[in-house]
Amino acid sequence: MLFNSFTYLSFILVVIPVFYLLPSKLKNPFLLICSYLFYAYWDWRFCSLLAITTLTVYLCGKYIFESKEQNKKKLFLYISLIVNLGILGLFKYYNFFIDSFNSAFSVFGGNLDWLHLNLILPIGISFYTFQALTYVLDIYRGESEPSDSLIDVALFVSFFPQILAGPIERARNILPQLKNEHKFELSQFKEGFVLITLGMFKKVIIGDTAGKIVNQIFAEPSYYASIELIMGVILFSIQIYADFSGYTNIARGTAKMFGINIMENFEQPYFSQSVTELWRRWHISLSTYIRDYVFIPLSISTRNWGKFSVAFSLFFTFILVGLWHGAGWTYIIFGALNGSVLVYEALSRKFRKKLSQKIPAVIYDRLCMLMVFVFFTFALIFFKSASVNDVFIILGRIFSWHEGEFFGRIILIILSYLFISFFLDLLEIRYKTHAFLLKFSTPSMIGISFALWLVIIPYILQSSPMPFVYFQF
Repeated sequence: MLFNSFTYLSFILVVIPVFYLLPSKLKNPFLLICSYLFYAYWDWRFCSLLAITTLTVYLCGKYIFESKEQNKKKLFLYISLIVNLGILGLFKYYNFFIDSFNSAFSVFGGNLDWLHLNLILPIGISFYTFQALTYVLDIYRGESEPSDSLIDVALFVSFFPQILAGPIERARNILPQLKNEHKFELSQFKEGFVLITLGMFKKVIIGDTAGKIVNQIFAEPSYYASIELIMGVILFSIQIYADFSGYTNIARGTAKMFGINIMENFEQPYFSQSVTELWRRWHISLSTYIRDYVFIPLSISTRNWGKFSVAFSLFFTFILVGLWHGAGWTYIIFGALNGSVLVYEALSRKFRKKLSQKIPAVIYDRLCMLMVFVFFTFALIFFKSASVNDVFIILGRIFSWHEGEFFGRIILIILSYLFISFFLDLLEIRYKTHAFLLKFSTPSMIGISFALWLVIIPYILQSSPMPFVYFQF
């Protein structure tokens, strides 16, 4: 069920009033049923994986907490990790590794095609698997206690606003909120409505319109001139940001309407002055998850390696970030590029600080922002391209410059998308909130929201909804 569809809007228009009409003890079971129905709308068979994940983390969390011996705690932690990461690995990475090994074996005349499985990647599996594992990991680390309610744990794992593309929440943030009475609060409802409105505008009007151009260009890059490929590359950086931050706004807005606060996932990342800062402001739930559960433990275990410890830990962590995004060499290269720059930034802090003192701050800051945006946009070519060969085609045609027939029109399109995207970010910075319309007077807020929906609804009616980019992960 896509957020940018009338099916979803109809779904929440029914679920929200029923939720508040129910007695408190029935609210969470009702939300759990709705979450499974929401997920089953895509494919009911994969609800079984949700149930397995839920039961595994619930039972393992309980046994970890009750066990007195460290070895037993580790045993149940490993069981949870093996079951959940095993399911994720089977569905998401098995065929990738078989195909990679097959390519290597084919050099010697071998063939591993018989090991290939016809598997469908369950939608949102990377998100809900990582989220579920925070439950047992935090109990093992002594940072939280197990819940006495299987329903609450199941709802935490499958909560429908965030199950498909996050944010990847922590159990210690969500589970205490599920104990609340969830009385209707007008302020929460208003904020939720504004977040959904702005999220829909980002996704439908910016992300989807840019996406149609991007998909056409990346489908056959060899057909396009240099300036057209540059447009496709820049518009993809706008599309993926509008698409994913728009999803997060809708997810957060929907959750707020049920009285549940989930974390922010983006903080105007394209205004970052370093790639390190960008990853602190881009997909925050994933970057903090990887930091807490991969990078920090890895850097502690290699602390005797000196500076090489930080370099290795950063690079290895971002190889995993690339793999998390997708089972393909383009994603691994995407992670390696980001990891390499992060290593450089970590090892060159003193040099960059001295350099910043020799250049006026205004110029230095703007140059850094531009360089970060250019680098990340370049890295996203690997993220979007179907193969490494397509990347070489795109870069080759860009650098063997051919202007094309519509240079002026294309520049205008690029500038228009950049302007509207950055303008929304500037409003968020100015008012220090993603729901900045709430800072306006009530008539203005209602009027602007109504105007935005007048643009959004006709677009939804005129075209089939485009899936969110991150649904494939």
